Amino acid sequence: MGSNMEPVAVTSQKHDPAWKHCQMFKSGDRVQLKCVYCGKIFKGGGIHRIKEHIAGQKGNAAACLRVQPDVRQQMLESLNGVAVKKRKKQKLAEDITGFDNHCGLSSDIVLLPVPESVEHDEDVYANRDDDSSSKAFAGGGRQKKGRVRKAPNNMVNSSSNAALAVVPSTNSKKVSNTVNMAVGRFLSDVGLAADSVNSPYFQPMIDAIASQGVGVVGPTYHDLRSSILKNLFHEVRYDVDQYTVSWEQTGCSILVDEWTSRKGNKTFVNFFVYCPQGTIFFRSADISHSNSIDSADVIYELIKETMEQVGLRFVVQVVTSGEDRYVVAGKRIADTYPTVFWTPCAGRCVDSMLEDIGVLPAVKAVLDRAKSISRYIYSSADVLNMTRRYTSGVDLVDLGFTRSSTDFTTLKRISNIRHNLQSMVTSEEWVESPCSKTPQGFQFLDSLSDESFWSECDSVTRLTDPLLRVLRIVGSEKNPAMGFVYAGLYRAKEAIKKELVSKAEYSVYWNIIDARWEQLRRHPLHAAGFYLNPKFFYSLEGDAHLQIRSLVYDCIEKLIPDPNVQDKIIKETASYHGGVGDFGRKMAIRARDTLLPTEWWLQYGGGCPNLARLAIRILSQTCGLIQHKLDKTHVERMHERKNCLEHQRLSDLVFVHYNMSMKQMVSRNKPVDPISYEYIDIVQDWVMEKESRMENSSSTEWMAVDPPFGNHMILVPQTDDFEALGAGFDDYEIFDGVKDSEEENVEDKVEPTS
Repeated sequence: MGSNMEPVAVTSQKHDPAWKHCQMFKSGDRVQLKCVYCGKIFKGGGIHRIKEHIAGQKGNAAACLRVQPDVRQQMLESLNGVAVKKRKKQKLAEDITGFDNHCGLSSDIVLLPVPESVEHDEDVYANRDDDSSSKAFAGGGRQKKGRVRKAPNNMVNSSSNAALAVVPSTNSKKVSNTVNMAVGRFLSDVGLAADSVNSPYFQPMIDAIASQGVGVVGPTYHDLRSSILKNLFHEVRYDVDQYTVSWEQTGCSILVDEWTSRKGNKTFVNFFVYCPQGTIFFRSADISHSNSIDSADVIYELIKETMEQVGLRFVVQVVTSGEDRYVVAGKRIADTYPTVFWTPCAGRCVDSMLEDIGVLPAVKAVLDRAKSISRYIYSSADVLNMTRRYTSGVDLVDLGFTRSSTDFTTLKRISNIRHNLQSMVTSEEWVESPCSKTPQGFQFLDSLSDESFWSECDSVTRLTDPLLRVLRIVGSEKNPAMGFVYAGLYRAKEAIKKELVSKAEYSVYWNIIDARWEQLRRHPLHAAGFYLNPKFFYSLEGDAHLQIRSLVYDCIEKLIPDPNVQDKIIKETASYHGGVGDFGRKMAIRARDTLLPTEWWLQYGGGCPNLARLAIRILSQTCGLIQHKLDKTHVERMHERKNCLEHQRLSDLVFVHYNMSMKQMVSRNKPVDPISYEYIDIVQDWVMEKESRMENSSSTEWMAVDPPFGNHMILVPQTDDFEALGAGFDDYEIFDGVKDSEEENVEDKVEPTS
């Protein structure tokens, strides 16, 4: 984009939904629009042309290839709605006349009985991407322009107490004020959080109710507690059984996650079983009765019981936190069962690295300043609304898995929207606003204008972004992480070294990484995962693979107790090392970069069946615990109940609830509001004022805050975390570590004695 392009704010007067998906720039006297997804710039045609571009309508603009399917559908429906309104304007007027006379009844409308107890006598149906709406009315009132959907003929009904209503078809999404208020009343009455509507089962529930027509009766209290729960349990059990079938080939990992009740007086342990097909909730146990002395023994016995229930021949590893009692219990498990590894959670190790980096004085100073900018924006409705307009709906706070990860993802987000923020504080809208004339407003302007601050932001982002990538890989429900974490940490140290250059400077960060990774640095599973990932193995330079080969042998001896099979695997590794046979095919070479490691071994490992089976088993494992938020309410109730029958029912309810949540983790990517109470523990440093500075400002009223646009795109291209690891590993210092290389240098400097 040319340097003479100046961002222009999209004002609240622009109602077309396409404005949420583009940015406006001014070049001289001409206004140009930029697609926020692919970056294409339109020098003419207005918002309609952008809408056609996003909707994929050929003719006036090339289709956008990066837009999400739901946004494309919204734009397409909006275009169709505009066309239909133009074509049917006259017909709608004629229909309205027909409605008033109650003669020549059109099949486009339906007479529905309206109970007198209903407060609202109108229902609003409109496309989600169109601000116009169609109002149902009675007694000849004026109807707004909108799309009238045809209902089936068999739904036409007459009644002495009837109101005219437009019944929507099921082929497009609608917004209904009556439905919205009904849902709102229900959620408010039972105290459910607003993010309950983000459940993937919410819209299907609405559709199912609508499909049954007027008068459908919902389930009773006893239905939900008995027959419905019973059916759900069988549904979930069937899905779980499908996962267990794959354990024979891939093996599985047992994940042990401890948590504390909301009151802080109870401690529970949840057990999950991971395989590439999906993670399942297995059981929960209350360990509140155990004290610090015998807690390791209690945990050991619980893990042992779980392993035996799952099946010892399937279990490859047990993943726990790195706390002392879990270290003791984990090592006992590894000693008791020679074919099972104990593995500390890699995600918590990486998060601890970020936490340690965040308290370094130079990094903390940058984070504190960025947090002050964010807190100022989120403490004022006027400033927050203005910011969301200038950033095309991108919020400052980028929610991570943990507080430390949120700090650095948000710092990167702020750095990415730097120019949008600067455009805002230099705009006429900002200058004329009351906020710009306060001491806090002047401080806000100074921070955004400080080039040294932005330079430091960029530097910290480059230092920490590779670690954030590792954290996302560990928490990925899409791909198993075992074959990637070793390479991810290599890339993190490589990026730090490149950024800081001086050994004295990058050693500070390397020492943090090495200290937190100490328990996993020589872990055979991680080394073998790196070694058996063809993309990484065949890009190793020189004899780098020799440094981890011994760990691979440890892995073979532990997972394969049969000496005969061990010998066969060692022989087959020669073919893998040399890239001969099927491994050397051009297809196999190309597939190193395109297939997942497990798929590559399934496709090309037929000539080395024993090694292939081992590789698939290792590469199919995860490296961390569950990082997603799960509701703990049912578990607490289950452990509190004393009646045996109710305890059994609650146990099944927990089984259903957790496993339904686990099944949908991959697809859940709903936008959230950073100031929402549900996430305040993670984001409070970014959205909560340390002291109330704006108590007298009316702009702090929550009703004045515009909801987030839901546009969570980043202003820089995103790359796949797994693909971003690349190939090439030729820095021996990274493999050896700072301490090892320093020791070698000391030895080299010692002169021999005579």
